[in-house]
Amino acid sequence: MSSIRAPRLGPIVGHTTFNTCRLWIKAEESGDDGRILTENRRTIGVITVLKSNGEVDSKDLGRTNYFRLHREYDRTGTFNLGVDKGLNGSGKIFALAPNTSYRVRMGTLALDDVLAEDDTISDKDIASYLPNPGVWVEELMKLPEELSEAEFKTFSKSTSDTLSFILGSCRYPGLLWKKKKSDRIFQPILEHIKNNPYNKDPRFVLMMGDQIYADTLHRSVPIGLADTYQEFQDRYLGAFESKNMRKLLRSVPNYMILDDHEIEDNWQQDRINIDKKRELFHLAIGAYMSYQWSHGPRDFDGRLFYRFECDGFPFFVLDERTQRFKDDDEGLNDNHLLGRPSTVPDKEPTQLNHLCNWLSLQQNQNQDRPKFIVSPTVFVPNPVVTTKNDKQKEKSDSWSAFPETRKRLLCHIVDNKVQNVIFLSGDVHCSNVAKITFSGSEEADKLKAFSITSSAFYWPFWFADGEPSNFVHDSKQQKDTFIIDDKEKIKMDYTAMDFTQKDNFCQVDVDWPSKKIEVRSIDQKGSPIVKSTLELA
Repeated sequence: MSSIRAPRLGPIVGHTTFNTCRLWIKAEESGDDGRILTENRRTIGVITVLKSNGEVDSKDLGRTNYFRLHREYDRTGTFNLGVDKGLNGSGKIFALAPNTSYRVRMGTLALDDVLAEDDTISDKDIASYLPNPGVWVEELMKLPEELSEAEFKTFSKSTSDTLSFILGSCRYPGLLWKKKKSDRIFQPILEHIKNNPYNKDPRFVLMMGDQIYADTLHRSVPIGLADTYQEFQDRYLGAFESKNMRKLLRSVPNYMILDDHEIEDNWQQDRINIDKKRELFHLAIGAYMSYQWSHGPRDFDGRLFYRFECDGFPFFVLDERTQRFKDDDEGLNDNHLLGRPSTVPDKEPTQLNHLCNWLSLQQNQNQDRPKFIVSPTVFVPNPVVTTKNDKQKEKSDSWSAFPETRKRLLCHIVDNKVQNVIFLSGDVHCSNVAKITFSGSEEADKLKAFSITSSAFYWPFWFADGEPSNFVHDSKQQKDTFIIDDKEKIKMDYTAMDFTQKDNFCQVDVDWPSKKIEVRSIDQKGSPIVKSTLELA
């Protein structure tokens, strides 16, 4: 057995609750002797929980555990603290308390060839071969802190009146000497969380897509285009090991979802057969599941969309790429953003069915408290060009190209009187907020919804993308009213404001007693750009 080593990537603090936290690492590709680990050679992770004073306790079996790092997931693995008992369930659950800060150390081990290359050996046999995990505590503490230590704070068990969190999207990797600039913004994000300049205590970071750019230039340009296992892996290594981002990922709970550039620009599932890109898709999603999905919540039978809750505020995170179909060439009206409709929704619910059911449940249980829908592509505002005709709408990469999906969702919101839905989006390299209103009936008039767009973490081509004048600001004036129900004459309109193209992240502060949400766009130096106030119903 090798000596303990620092993770190649990580730790990443992932899905957190009031009494659990999922922590992720990736092992080195080579052993202590410098040899590349063979496909059959096993690696395992070791984790220990530090005491509140930073000291260690090798005798407390609940504090230190082994866990598997999977070869099929690029030698990555997670330990769900507060739930897992370690390798083969041989350890002891470490109990976490609500609203409490913790620190952990994590490392990796490469098993001896004689043990690792035996495919018939079980986890139980491996666990019996290994020494008490407490023997590694001292070596764990000798590893570099910046490569092996993570810290986090559990969420509250009770429902809170306030919530603060950070969101953003689109981290272009940068070219040549500009690569360091793509990492710059993550330092002020962490400083906002640590120093709390607005006295709001941000609880987590939400990254809404394009955490990597598999197609550095364009999908039709072969230079910088990831289309092999190694190239997708390199994209994640380059993004997640950069100094500031790595520090952020190990210092606060992080939630992620993919958008198109994790696969290919403007990705839709039709390309698998039409453009023969099945292999590209499988490579991209395999890498995504290894580096992003695996440390997030795992709902809905392992699908990529998920839900979570923080301090009593609910979030539903949409997968808008792997179930996106866009094929109107022959007038088939087959544009579906969240999957094709199910013929038996009660037995085989689609992502949209799950979303609508979740909205009804939240409204019934928590009445008008805000309900957050994370939509990697923008719900509103629409691009101005889409107001010209339906053909222009179909060319859009956002919700305007999917009128049936949008109509079904909005009909559900109106019919079920779902109040204070807030869409959180990225993608367009132009941050803004929008107020959504409904009309056509007395009940519809009472409803409010909102859209918050935060983008981009880093996008150097501002002159070619994201110009504020390219978006509709007032849907009534610019003829972008959306008809929800022709028969009942139910409509949706919106007004968008506070646009900025500067590289930014947003801090969202919810104050439910005052029925307000404050949104601050903050630049790559940590300076405020614009502040918006949304008045809830």
